[in-house]
Amino acid sequence: MSDGPEETEPVRVERPATGGAVGRLGDGRVVFVRHALPGELVRVRVTDRTSTYARADAVEVLEASAERVDAPCEYARPGACGGCDLQHASVRAQSDWKAAIVAGHLTRLARLDREVAVVAPDGPARGSRTRLRCAVTPDGSLALRAARSHDLIEIASCWIADERMAPAFATHWGDAVEVELRAIGDGEPFAVVRRATPRGPLDDVRSLTGAPLAGASSRVEAAGHHYTVSPRSFWQAHRAAPALLVDAVRSRLGAGPGDTVVDLYSGVGLFAVALARDVGPSGRVVAVESSPAAVRDARSNADGLSQVKVREWSVAPRAVNDAVSSGDLVVVDPPRQGLAKGVAGALVRRAPRRIVYVSCDAATFARDLAHLGRGGYELTDLAAFDLFPMTEHVEIVATLDRVA
Repeated sequence: MSDGPEETEPVRVERPATGGAVGRLGDGRVVFVRHALPGELVRVRVTDRTSTYARADAVEVLEASAERVDAPCEYARPGACGGCDLQHASVRAQSDWKAAIVAGHLTRLARLDREVAVVAPDGPARGSRTRLRCAVTPDGSLALRAARSHDLIEIASCWIADERMAPAFATHWGDAVEVELRAIGDGEPFAVVRRATPRGPLDDVRSLTGAPLAGASSRVEAAGHHYTVSPRSFWQAHRAAPALLVDAVRSRLGAGPGDTVVDLYSGVGLFAVALARDVGPSGRVVAVESSPAAVRDARSNADGLSQVKVREWSVAPRAVNDAVSSGDLVVVDPPRQGLAKGVAGALVRRAPRRIVYVSCDAATFARDLAHLGRGGYELTDLAAFDLFPMTEHVEIVATLDRVA
C-alpha cells in the first residue's frame, strides 16, 4: 500500500484486465489503471504498489479512445464510487472488455482458446439494478465504497439502481452498518437493514423511509411463473436476468419427460421450478440449497410440483454423491467463489451426462472448467450476458458434455 498520494506519470494503456486496463509504469512495472481504455495515453496516480505490480487511477486523458464517453453518473470518477468501473466506456467497448476478460481466463486457467461474444439484454442500463447493498456513514446516510478501499462515498442517488429506490437516499438510517435496497418485482420496494449488536449482526426489514415492516417479501414473475423471494434470499440483481437465464439454462440443458435434473446452489428455485415443466410428472428435479430462507421460498415456489424435491444441504461432495447419478442432468449456479472444494471432483465421479454451469465470475468458472475438463467433460457451448452493465462483470452460461 502507498502511504499517500503519489506523483503522476503518463502510461500507455494496452489491454483490458480484471481490476483495470493494463499498462506499464516508467520503471517497467505492470499497472492496472481504472478509468482508462485500451489504446489511450493517460496520466495516472498510483494508489497501491507492490514489488511486482501497481494499481492506479487515470486522472487525465492525454490521448482518448474513440470509445470513450462521458460517465453519466457524477460519482463515477477517480477517488469516488468504486461500483461502476466502466461508465467511461461505450456500450461496444464494455462488451469487448468483458469478452476479453472471459477469453483471457479461459486461455490462462482452462487452456482453451475460444472467441467470446457478450449479449446485452433488452432495455436501458439505467435503473436496471433491483438490489443495491449500501454502507452507512456515521451520520446515517447511505454510501458506497471507493474502489479497493473501505472509504465511504456518500451518495444522494445511484444511476444504475431502480428509480423506485430514490426515497431511501433521503432517509436517515441511524446506527445501521449496512442497508440492502430491494425493488424486486412489482411490489413495494423495501430495505433489509443490518445493525451490529453485542450478540452479533441483527437484520430487520424497513420501508424505504425507515418504517418497520412485518412479513415483507418480493413477488416477481419470470418465465411464466411467479416467485416469492423473502428478504434474506438471493435474487439476480438485473431486472432482465431471471427470465433470460431461465431461457438460457432450459435451452442448453435439454431436459425432457422422465429426466432427472439436479439443481445445485438452487436458491429460491428459479431454475428448478422452470425445469419441472420440462421433465414432467414422470421426471424428477432435486434442488440443493444451504440457505434456510431460500429453501423455504423454494418449497413455496414449487408448491404443487410433486416432481421437485428441495434439500437443505450444503453443496459439498457428500451432497453431490447423494443427489447425482450417472446419466443425470445437472445445473450449477454457485456464488462468485465458484464450486466449493471437492464438488468438481465429485461431479466427475458421479458422471452426469451434461452440466450447465451458470457463473458470475470468469476466473472461478475457468478454474472449475479446467478441473471438469480433466475429468472428461468438454465445453460444447458458452454464452456470456451483460447483466452487470457499467462494470467489468459478466454472467456466463456454459454447457459441458461428458465425452469420456
